[in-house]
Amino acid sequence: MIKKIKKEVGEDKEMKLGQWAEQQALTVLEEQGYVHVQSNYHSRFGEIDLIVQKGQELVFVEVKARSKTRFAQAIETISYSKQRKIAKTAMLFLQDHPHFQQYYCRFDVICFDFFKEIAKTIQQDFSKFTYDQQWIENAFTFDQDFINL
Repeated sequence: MIKKIKKEVGEDKEMKLGQWAEQQALTVLEEQGYVHVQSNYHSRFGEIDLIVQKGQELVFVEVKARSKTRFAQAIETISYSKQRKIAKTAMLFLQDHPHFQQYYCRFDVICFDFFKEIAKTIQQDFSKFTYDQQWIENAFTFDQDFINL
């Protein structure tokens, strides 16, 4: 399921675009009843931006934000290779946190696409810019290749 929302105003915090996007994504998830488990979980394979839980469901969330570009929207930048890294990192998270091993796990992507070019490394209030937000549930899954670490 894809949820699209156009936004024009938001919070007043100043931070880099990636940090802002992760905070916005977490806010959206919490508004939907998800509980924050961990942010920026690292492994030798890569990083998972957000891990949240709702009931017996554990969601690994990749967050992407892009300013206007001719090349690709945010969702298009999550390659198969990136998906594999996230999935392998999720498997290590489950090994490190065995109490989550019986949960239903899924991979979601939350994207922010801005309508104009912005300097993403300059601290500014990105919520003042118009953007599209997409939440793609079950964006990808474990497959046999992911399981073979």
